[in-house]
Amino acid sequence: MSTKRITLISSDGVSFVVREAVAHKSQKIADLVKDDCTNNNNNNVVVPLPNVKVRILAMVIEYCNKHVEGDPDEEAVKEWDTEFMKFNDQNKLHDLMMAAYDLKIEGLIRLTCKTVADKIPYQTEDEVRAFFKMNDDLKPEEKEQIRRENSWAFE
Repeated sequence: MSTKRITLISSDGVSFVVREAVAHKSQKIADLVKDDCTNNNNNNVVVPLPNVKVRILAMVIEYCNKHVEGDPDEEAVKEWDTEFMKFNDQNKLHDLMMAAYDLKIEGLIRLTCKTVADKIPYQTEDEVRAFFKMNDDLKPEEKEQIRRENSWAFE
């Protein structure tokens, strides 16, 4: 296993030094390193992540560490993922989902999307719209028409 280290810098300017294998759980970081598009000072690879805040980067690294270690018990990993996603902060969930997408971490993308999908049936239209940061630009008559045409979805 590689002992090479990569420094990840959050949008807040906080640095995290991680093992290469952990950083490479992100396809984006792996590609940046491979294509030599990073700040490479004296063989120290530095990757700035301008779209990822420190609290979210810490979570991303925790997730990647767990999934690099690769618990042979698949059920234990699923249980860990479930516990990892047990928080009730919609903004944190949104930011984690966006970071997973931005960094191209497939497993974390699936996990965050599943978490969002599991919560949607228990939320109002306005809550879903707020989560995805979507404007409500439909007129009441347009909404009513959509409800009539798709009444099965509102049962």
